[in-house]
Amino acid sequence: MAGLRLGPLLRYADWETGGRATVWVEADRPCTAEVRCADGAGGTSPTFRVGGHHYALVLVTGLTPGTSTAYEVLLDGHRVWPLADSRFPDSTIRMPDVPAAGTPPAAVTVSFGSCRWSVPADGGNDPVGPDALDTLAARLAADPNAARPDVLLLLGDQVYADETSEATRRWLAARRDLNEPPGAEVADYQEYTHLYDESWSDPEVRWLLSTVPSCMIFDDHDVIDDWNTSASWLAEMRTAPWWQERILSGLMSYWVYQHLGNLSPAELESDELYAAVRDTPDGTDRLRQFAAAADADPTRARWSYRRDFGRTRLLMLDSRAARVLEERNRSMLNAGEARWVREQALTEKGSYDHLLIGTSLPWLLPPLIHDAEGWNAALCRGERGGRWARFGEDLRRRSDLEHWAAFPASFEELTHLIAEVGSGEGAPATVCVLSGDVHHAYVAEPAWSDGTQPDAQVLQLTCSPVHNSIPTSIRLGFRFGWSRMGRRIGRALARHGRLGTPPIGWRKTGGPWFGNQLMTLMLRGRSASLRLDQARTTGSGQSREARLVTVQERELTAARDPSHSGG
Repeated sequence: MAGLRLGPLLRYADWETGGRATVWVEADRPCTAEVRCADGAGGTSPTFRVGGHHYALVLVTGLTPGTSTAYEVLLDGHRVWPLADSRFPDSTIRMPDVPAAGTPPAAVTVSFGSCRWSVPADGGNDPVGPDALDTLAARLAADPNAARPDVLLLLGDQVYADETSEATRRWLAARRDLNEPPGAEVADYQEYTHLYDESWSDPEVRWLLSTVPSCMIFDDHDVIDDWNTSASWLAEMRTAPWWQERILSGLMSYWVYQHLGNLSPAELESDELYAAVRDTPDGTDRLRQFAAAADADPTRARWSYRRDFGRTRLLMLDSRAARVLEERNRSMLNAGEARWVREQALTEKGSYDHLLIGTSLPWLLPPLIHDAEGWNAALCRGERGGRWARFGEDLRRRSDLEHWAAFPASFEELTHLIAEVGSGEGAPATVCVLSGDVHHAYVAEPAWSDGTQPDAQVLQLTCSPVHNSIPTSIRLGFRFGWSRMGRRIGRALARHGRLGTPPIGWRKTGGPWFGNQLMTLMLRGRSASLRLDQARTTGSGQSREARLVTVQERELTAARDPSHSGG
């Protein structure tokens, strides 16, 4: 009898016709997966095989717009979800209402964050505090009628291939000698599957992901710290005997566990790789060939994607694998990827009220850090000679200087695209860049240096981590980065690097906030509001409990302060 190894994950919910959804599952053997809804909707799919594991992405049809229906999962006709001893409410598929022509668009609620270490499986002491996803799940489970996100955006570091838990290290040690590289880091596809088991088997997170649709994108720790930080870094990694297996397994597992669920039914239907993997008894070799081609030539794969939620458009950008690393031609996105992003942002301009640009790495950083990254990029490309270039490369790796600011041409391209999208006829009400990575949360607002300003409200919204930590020294550094003295030091570095004047300045208008947290956007018509919730332990003794505490609420589409400036 087939059993459910992992999942279900509710991934796609259709905002166009309101009648379809996709549900991802992993079974412990080949079988037919079925999703059966209480209202009669449903779907089936045979599993496909990769790396000795069995998966299915079930297309559910016949759903009714504007309704919520409980569902169960069956494998070869045997019910495996909900679990027999579950303490959680039934998993549901909530379909958005599809407004009739001429009626107001449906409201959209988007929660996002990044950087999640797995919670200790034994329920022991958690050194980094309560998990924001766990506490969100507890809130929703306690009141199934409570307001919930329409979609959860996970902006990178869903698993940590290079920072494994004690339990995973013990598991790895039973497989191989940890004194041999890569040591206590994951080495192959089987070990990646263990990371996803550990992360998504957490009971609260498992239930949450079964009932709230999700969109995901990788960041560096999904593969390795500072993944693709520079050409010399990549050249060194490719000399390591374990690296090829690591990168191929990372890309393969990302495609299976995260990427497939990002795609719409129409995209899945036309995806040649998905068809090939499903149509063969074992898709491992075909997927491995794809991963090898994508690693050798990033233009062979596009991990970025677009999702429309009514009149809200999400462009999720790959800011890791799509990079061009040659020092004199460094780019966050290769030419084809950048062209795709531009086309998707400008297609049917006027058909959306809000543009969300998801990128694991912040576009706008504390000004000192921004200028330090631009200065470092100038040193590394030789603006101050070979000795400074070698110093710059060492500093780049040690200090993680690899955000949009470290790719100056790409920073300016994104800035100009945001201004173009946000200006003129058909401009959206807001353009929000959603990011994580930096283990704190803040809101930043730009002002264009030439005195013009887009019609749209433009914001950098950064929220991280979901469940992780940040050293006190780094907290102090981020705070100093926003200070007046920090700005002065940054400008001095920029002068030393012979940097030009940036096209925008910006200031922080919220934060920084430190802790395990989630940020939520509420979008209704052309209005937008923001809420930041932190996971905190409250009470004492027997009454101690972890819960979400709201630390910030604000309207985003109120009149702007025209006086803000500085970069």
